[in-house]
Amino acid sequence: MPYKTLDWLAAAQRKVSCLSIGSHTEHKGRVEEIGDGVALISGLRNARLDEVMRFEGGQLGFAHVLDADLIGCVLFDAATDVKAGDAVFGTGEVVNVPVGEALLGRVLDPLGRPLDGKAPIEGTTHLPIERPAPSIIERDLVTEPVQTGILVVDTLFALGRGQRELIVGDHATGKTTLATDVLIAQKSSDMICVYVAVGQKTSSVRRVIDALQTQGDFTRCIVLVAGSASSPGLQWIAPYAGITMAEYFRDKGQHALIVIDDLSKHAATHREIALLTRQAPGREAYPGDVFYIHARLLERAAKLSKARGGGSLTALPIADTDAGNLSAFIPTNLISITDGQIVLDAGLFHQGQKPAVDVGLSVSRVGGKTQAIALREAASTLRLDYAQFLEMEVFTRFGGIPDSRVRQQLIRGGRIRAILRQQQHMPLRLADEVGLVLAVQAGLLDPLSLDAIATFCSGLPAILDTHAAEAVAMIAETGALHSEIHETLMSVMTRFANALSDDKADTRVTAPSNEVPAP
Repeated sequence: MPYKTLDWLAAAQRKVSCLSIGSHTEHKGRVEEIGDGVALISGLRNARLDEVMRFEGGQLGFAHVLDADLIGCVLFDAATDVKAGDAVFGTGEVVNVPVGEALLGRVLDPLGRPLDGKAPIEGTTHLPIERPAPSIIERDLVTEPVQTGILVVDTLFALGRGQRELIVGDHATGKTTLATDVLIAQKSSDMICVYVAVGQKTSSVRRVIDALQTQGDFTRCIVLVAGSASSPGLQWIAPYAGITMAEYFRDKGQHALIVIDDLSKHAATHREIALLTRQAPGREAYPGDVFYIHARLLERAAKLSKARGGGSLTALPIADTDAGNLSAFIPTNLISITDGQIVLDAGLFHQGQKPAVDVGLSVSRVGGKTQAIALREAASTLRLDYAQFLEMEVFTRFGGIPDSRVRQQLIRGGRIRAILRQQQHMPLRLADEVGLVLAVQAGLLDPLSLDAIATFCSGLPAILDTHAAEAVAMIAETGALHSEIHETLMSVMTRFANALSDDKADTRVTAPSNEVPAP
């Protein structure tokens, strides 16, 4: 017998000896209907919710609806090659995503596949996208501040680590910009940032990534993208995948911040999938569980107790309104789930008051308990003063010249509104915010024109670094406002304001109603 034949027989014997002999169970079904990224499958009676399904062409999906006869499977990728009659196999595994430090600085899709052209994510732990929220006994009080760098938020609606704060407003009023500025501000903190884009345009996502790369610390950020061109399956799992990735850092005792942009589009995707899988429609054609899908998502954001490591996960979901209607179905649901809302007003936005935060409708249900001590002391009456100014300004529109006391309150309120204006992607340090609030509360800005106030706001950080560097460092380290620090800041800011007053003050301005556009 030739030697080649003997070698072939020996190789065949080795392969046969490695084979496992016995029965092999395979869960197999078939596609009954397919359309718009949703397949109705029969034959997989043992399938479980969120189980990954593999089609004979290699496509993947997950079981979203379990009926007695059919399974509603949502595909992750294009369904162009899937047709009725194709075989479907149950994998026995639920949807998992990679987690860990290897994801930092990457742009991924909700399944952890790279979108930035870099190497695939390897050697990481995988966790299911659906995980139970921490129980009450595992949680701790929300007391540590999230420094957003946005003056109107930090002074009037302070956020805490472990809080869920909704950002809500009409289309194109600066919601994504506000959330991006919060992410940029974390470059000087210890928080890991996760940005989840659901149904957003590619250009909008690109702007966010560019801002994080140029202004923030992108090496401590994870960007998860399920754009408007992505399949409904990827858009649906995106928020859950993002919060699972953030939970990894929270459970290690670290602090994480997640922005979900936005849940209105996620709710629309859920409605689309529900209608395609023949679920009963309810109000506005949404299925009955639309509240539950967001409640179980946002409940996973929490501050953990010391026994669980003391980590925190802060959530900033975004929602759209139509013509400022906060009582619409989805905004109402989200407001009832979260711990407060930051409402952006289209009228303020078009008048140039940016960020266009409506201080009357916005609220933080944690608030002063998490605010930095220095800022709490400096801004003790700021919100009340500003609210009184807005009311009095409305009455002065009817004519008549108010008395000197009311005139002074109007001038002071106009100055408060002026310092609350802030350029995008330029977050303030805690010391800068304390300085601005002290300056306006002490009346240092009353003699200044609006142009001079803008110069004061933009030039204050450099002035403090030059003449009060030690005070700035103490505020950043302790978060407290001691008497010596207070005196130093007031002395430096008084000289700065006097210099601007001598150069740029407009003595002809007497009433603020003509200085700053009314909201």
